Amino acid sequence: MTDSRTRAVVFDIGGVLLDWDPRHLFREVIADEDEREWFLREVVSPEWNHEQDEGRSWADAVAEAIERHPQHEGWIRTYDERWLETIGGVDDDVADVVGELRRAGVPVYAMTNYSAEKWVLSRERLDVLRAFDGVVVSGEERVAKPDERIYRILLERYDLDPAATFFTDDLPANVAAARAVGIDAERFVDAATLRTQLVERGLLEIGPVDEPPRSDPAGTTTV
Repeated sequence: MTDSRTRAVVFDIGGVLLDWDPRHLFREVIADEDEREWFLREVVSPEWNHEQDEGRSWADAVAEAIERHPQHEGWIRTYDERWLETIGGVDDDVADVVGELRRAGVPVYAMTNYSAEKWVLSRERLDVLRAFDGVVVSGEERVAKPDERIYRILLERYDLDPAATFFTDDLPANVAAARAVGIDAERFVDAATLRTQLVERGLLEIGPVDEPPRSDPAGTTTV
C-alpha cells in the first residue's frame, strides 16, 4: 500500500507529539501574568532555550541566567529542576498516527530540537518517545533546526532518500529548511490534517486501522 516514492515519515516532537510550553510550569510558579511573561521573554527566553537545544548544558545555562538576573535565581533553578512539568502531555491522536504507521510497516523517525539532558528524562517518562525506528536530537548533535546540517545527519544516519521521506513540523522555518534539502515536508496543523497528508501519499489507508485496546497506552502518560 505504501507509495514507492515515500518510504519513511519523520516527526517533530515539541508542538507535534508533545504539548510543550514552559507556561504549564510557570503558571504555578509565578502568579502574576505580566511578570511571568516578562520572565519567559527576558530571562529564560526562546533564544536562551535554543542554546540548550544546540548542546549547552543546563548547568551552564542556569549559571548564565543567574548571572544576568540574580534576583530570580529561584525561578531559574525551578525551570531546570521541574522541567518535566513544562510538558502538558502527549497528543494522543498523533501518537495513534505513529502507531498506525508502524502497523502498516512504514518506518517512523523523529528529529527534534531538544536538550540532550531533558531528552533522556522525557524518554524515560514517556513510552511514545521510544516508538521510533531512530531519533535525531539536536542537543546530542550540537546543531538544531533549521540548520541544514541536522537534516543531513538524519538522512545520512538512517540512509533515507529525501524525496522518499515525509517530515511534519509545526514551525514554518523548519519545514522550509527540510524542503531546501529535498525532503517532502508539510507544516503540522493537527492530527487529522497530518493523517490526510499521509493518506494522500499512500502511506495510510483512508480509514484508520483498528487498534486493540491498550491497558497502558503509549504516549498517554502526563508529566
